[in-house]
Amino acid sequence: MDEISSDGRSRRERWREIIFEAETPAGRRFDVVLLWLIGLSVLVVVLESVPEISRRHGTLMRTLEWMFTIAFSIEYLARLYVVRRPGRYARSFYGIVDLLSVLPTYLMLVAPGAQALQVIRVLRLMRMFRVLKMVRHVSGADLLLRAIYESRAKITVFFTFMLTVSVIAGTLMYLIEGEKGGYSSIPTGIYWAIVTITTLGFGDITPTTGLGQLLTSLLALTGFAVIAVPTGILTAEISKLEADRTSDACPSCGVHGHLPDAKYCRRCGSRME
Repeated sequence: MDEISSDGRSRRERWREIIFEAETPAGRRFDVVLLWLIGLSVLVVVLESVPEISRRHGTLMRTLEWMFTIAFSIEYLARLYVVRRPGRYARSFYGIVDLLSVLPTYLMLVAPGAQALQVIRVLRLMRMFRVLKMVRHVSGADLLLRAIYESRAKITVFFTFMLTVSVIAGTLMYLIEGEKGGYSSIPTGIYWAIVTITTLGFGDITPTTGLGQLLTSLLALTGFAVIAVPTGILTAEISKLEADRTSDACPSCGVHGHLPDAKYCRRCGSRME
């Protein structure tokens, strides 16, 4: 049986609050330490991919790699222990990321020297997804992410329209300029159209005919006119979502982003109390 504290909560509940919540000083300290560990572990993976550094400091890199792997393994097991429904968390996106981020190191023990497993080690970079999970504790970041999600239909329509314009403009440029102008195919023309609309202007493909230059000018002006559309869509959604939301995590699956008066989890349906 878990020890019951003076406030009526078990030790398991207190640890769940520290690991999944960010409203308490202990929870914030846990998040900060975890973010540092994630950042340092990813830095080790990046540096280890440099041949010269791997040659000179291979032993140190492997030692640090095991230290981080053990630390993240303990954290993963702790999350499974404190949530009310471990299976739900294990099957969630971040639960899978947590597991995949530590598996490659252990797999190297089973098949040492296996060249194929070296590719799997790249999965450790998925620890960076945890940073996104931790950032969701910040109300501004959470609001932005939810605004992007809520406006997904409008943004999809916008990008579909822009893709249609790019296909039409790219096809026209292919017909106008042809292979002599560097537009060897319609996909090449579409690439040019996208670069022009977004005002990147790499300059690797440029029109040489007057008609092609006119089309380029019109397309560039179109880019200036529509570049602010996604910003307007997000701004409108943010204004709708500015009603207070808590950073309380579901005690069963660990998901965040509930309304202050929410009684049930928006993902798994469990009671929030």
